[in-house]
Amino acid sequence: MSLAQNCVSGAVSALNAGGRAMRRFGADPPSLEIDHLRRAAFRRAGSTSFGAWDFSEPLERLLKSYQDEADLTTLGRITVRELLVSLLENLLRMEQERSANSTIERQEIVAPVFIVGLPRTGTTHLHGMISQDPASRAPFTWEVMYPAAPVATQREIDQTRARTDTRLNWANRLAPEFMRIHPIAADLPQECIAITAQTFMSIQFHTTHNVPSYQDWFENAAQDLGLDFHRRLLQHLQAKRPGNRWVLKAPGHLFALEGLLKRYPDAKVVHTHRDPLRVMASMASHATVLRRAFSDRADPRQIAADWADRWARALDKFLAVRDRAPAAQFLDVDFDAIEKNPLAAIERVYDFLGWPVTAEARSAINAFLAANPKNKHGVHRYTLEQFGLSRAAETARFRSYCERFGINVRSER
Repeated sequence: MSLAQNCVSGAVSALNAGGRAMRRFGADPPSLEIDHLRRAAFRRAGSTSFGAWDFSEPLERLLKSYQDEADLTTLGRITVRELLVSLLENLLRMEQERSANSTIERQEIVAPVFIVGLPRTGTTHLHGMISQDPASRAPFTWEVMYPAAPVATQREIDQTRARTDTRLNWANRLAPEFMRIHPIAADLPQECIAITAQTFMSIQFHTTHNVPSYQDWFENAAQDLGLDFHRRLLQHLQAKRPGNRWVLKAPGHLFALEGLLKRYPDAKVVHTHRDPLRVMASMASHATVLRRAFSDRADPRQIAADWADRWARALDKFLAVRDRAPAAQFLDVDFDAIEKNPLAAIERVYDFLGWPVTAEARSAINAFLAANPKNKHGVHRYTLEQFGLSRAAETARFRSYCERFGINVRSER
């Protein structure tokens, strides 16, 4: 651990220790009361109108889970509060812009491409490559984090990127292991769970914090609010930076394919596949690293068992909806194919989409691959057994899925 990391770790420990002492006397700052969050957002945005977005139920359920189940440290509460106020501020500022700019409402989102699959199956890598094609349009992290930021000049865009980097650098200091698992940067494409999170409808929250009651509700709720906002945010970004060949991704769409196809009936879906036993171990490691940054209690075995069950149910739900949709809307791509020969995988995807692999696209993708080699930020090591998952039980759980798509389950530990 570097000197800087030691300093951050020491400061965080002192902050959390102080918070524990305050809780013994009945204080638990900062406030996560909904009225306090709203007032903070009103002050930042200079507006009090959220328009027609009725997010009260998901936000109230989320806050109750944070309070009752998440075991947040003081730093965790500070981080959660900042996130929620920022999301509310984004809603307010976007509503202001939409009221002032009629072109946003008129934007058409035509034949978007969605990359989906279980977590850790190559969706991020494939999304990153395709987003480099100048003909493609992906929502970049800086755009999703600050969707209402001015972008009329390059200087304004650079300022927003710098603000994004500042927030991401702080997050990386809190969870330095995360970069080995899932690199994120201002200029990398962002996934859709960060979009639907802006109306508090997202698996993002249970991934980063233990909020099972919220997640239970979310999985059984109509996804209309989050997906309606998803389309609106694409309109918003497209009006600011034109480009209508949208390429998006999120494993979280496994929970809501029916609603997704309802909003985007002309969508094409690229479904990635990988040995689910490898997936479950990697996913558990990912969630554990995140939760440990914000809670004193993050049990890797409990996290693994919980998410393995949830992802298996989501996959079954997704496949049932997929079977009712036109087969021509879907393409299956194997994780190993993406890893071993990424350009061949790109060519296959582009052939499915009817897109040409231009010399410009090939050059941009090659440059991206050279700048982002595998294990650039270190090796991510994990095993199924270290998270208390039974190889036999998980093999049985995903047997029909593996048989359907011809996925080989590795026998080694």
